[in-house]
Amino acid sequence: MASREQPSQGMTGLGGGRHHWPVTLRHGPVILAPLRHRDRAAWERVRRENASWLRPWEATLPPGSQIGPSTYAGLVRSVSRQAREGRMLPWLVYYEEESNRSKPRLAGQLTVSGIVGGSASWGQIGYWIDQRLAGRGIIPTAVALAVDYCFKVMSLHRIEIAIRPENTKSLRVVAKLGFRPEGLRPRYLHIDGDWRDHLVFALNAEEVPEGLLQRWENLRQR
Repeated sequence: MASREQPSQGMTGLGGGRHHWPVTLRHGPVILAPLRHRDRAAWERVRRENASWLRPWEATLPPGSQIGPSTYAGLVRSVSRQAREGRMLPWLVYYEEESNRSKPRLAGQLTVSGIVGGSASWGQIGYWIDQRLAGRGIIPTAVALAVDYCFKVMSLHRIEIAIRPENTKSLRVVAKLGFRPEGLRPRYLHIDGDWRDHLVFALNAEEVPEGLLQRWENLRQR
């Protein structure tokens, strides 16, 4: 199904394994791997080639905010520190094409952020994908991998995804995976230069006892 640390075909740690970063997960041709310094050139190229495609959905900083990392190296240092502290899971999404199995292609990014434990035990997922690879089931598979890890290894109870109402492609992702709609949050996140309304979708662990990846695979086979 999926693996930790090294891509293979079995999920280690499901059912109560201990979380320890870095973590690599894989299912079929989809791989979630930690951001690393060596990925800089590929990451910058994909981001540059998809700038106009991603801009309407990109998080921005409201006036007066503290400026975050300005370079890829700074980004890696920042998210890696938060990952080691258990507050974030920052993954790059790779896709292994049949024509080039020896070199998986950088397809996008998925981050579980805002992770808290205790009485909340929840996190929020955000993602983006290279426009040329959209529609192949890559992001639904990546989200399912991440959710299963959060529920079964990190013992989180709730995962939330917030999406702009205009982002129809992303809305299809949560619909395919069966996330529960929870309504509109006005001016919820600062996106593309302003506070934007978002639709919120969520899953609790008990809603997918079989695992979200298994649910997704069952739906794909129908």
